[in-house]
Amino acid sequence: MSRQPEGREQTILDSINEGVFTVDLEWRITGFNRAAEEITQVPREEALGQRCSDVFRANICENACALRRTMSNRKPVLNATAHIVSRSGESIPIRISTALLRDNDGEVIGGVETFQDLSSIEQLQKELKARYTFEDIVGYSAPMKKLFELLPQIAASTSTVLIEGASGTGKELFARAIHHLSPRRSKPFVTVNCGALPDTLLESELFGHKAGAFTDARRDKPGRFALASGGTIFLDEIGDVSPAMQVRLLRVLQERTIEPLGSVEPMKVDVRVVAATHRDLGQLVRDGVFREDLYYRVHVVSLRLPSLSQRREDIPLLVEHLVGKFNRIQGREIEGVSEEVMARLMEYEYPGNVRELENILEQAFVLCRGRMIELHHLPAELRPAPPDGGNPMSLKAMEKLMISAALRRHRGSRRRTAAQLGIDPSTLYRKMKALKIEY
Repeated sequence: MSRQPEGREQTILDSINEGVFTVDLEWRITGFNRAAEEITQVPREEALGQRCSDVFRANICENACALRRTMSNRKPVLNATAHIVSRSGESIPIRISTALLRDNDGEVIGGVETFQDLSSIEQLQKELKARYTFEDIVGYSAPMKKLFELLPQIAASTSTVLIEGASGTGKELFARAIHHLSPRRSKPFVTVNCGALPDTLLESELFGHKAGAFTDARRDKPGRFALASGGTIFLDEIGDVSPAMQVRLLRVLQERTIEPLGSVEPMKVDVRVVAATHRDLGQLVRDGVFREDLYYRVHVVSLRLPSLSQRREDIPLLVEHLVGKFNRIQGREIEGVSEEVMARLMEYEYPGNVRELENILEQAFVLCRGRMIELHHLPAELRPAPPDGGNPMSLKAMEKLMISAALRRHRGSRRRTAAQLGIDPSTLYRKMKALKIEY
């Protein structure tokens, strides 16, 4: 068993802000500094002699212990992340580094681990994310900030809303945000994909039917409008409905009544209608495909969602959000994407918008066995360099985006931003001036 630190050695360890502990070859704690006591809330006297897993109760102790990995492969671990459970039961995020402990003859006699409490950093990240998210909508670009400002005002009204945007831009997320911010938040939010059903099924789905209305109608069935009573109904892809169904919807919006199939009595409904389409309804009206009177009924308040290529500065934040999401879902601890991957993601056009970015990262999670997503984990179409005829993002534009993102992470601190970017603060100032970055 290795000796416990004493005297001057212990004084030095206690002066370090990071937690430090040492173990022998039987995984029993032989050293425990003051910062370790403060973070774990376990007194040194109680920790000494115990197995480290009994003291830390970390989420990686059982099968992903960083110190065990170091003892096994003789390689240090730098900046791994984990959560430990303090004596009071609080889950504490920590950053870990490990190394071997050797005697004067060079023989391995145990291991040493340093760990830093990330609670304040994690709280700051949550506060920053709160500034740049709305429900599950992520963004800090100018178009997204403008939408975030409008959402509470739109939600407070009772007007019908039309959300326009390409596939994958998050139309349903915005519809849910409007509902959850509205006075109707405690009532149902009901979705219907109008483009996925033929008229006969869509009519029954929307308005319901009475028993005996058709051959298989053995009992009354309430429609989605009735199920959404007091709440919000989301009519997705309203631009795909037939002319006949447009007439039925127009009547509902005008009179706020529905008639279930087989019924002779109209039924009053109290619902907020939010509609969405990936098509240009105005053009459909001009083409005679969509009724003009229905268009004006659904177009009372409108939101147009930008494509991902129109808000590229949101990509790093979206990537961070999605990596965190997949880590939680899959129980992984992937730290993020490499600089080469981020550069490729920044210049890609995303015909499928945010949904495509999500699919790209989900595939990368399947292929990535390490802690960082690299270029070879991306789909084949993203791996090659852009073709000669393409229009890749310029180095200047990339630099501006990266500096802006770093400034946001550090809440405008030029000193911390420069340190992270590995440049002198005066250099950062010159770049900000040259690139016209204001913060």
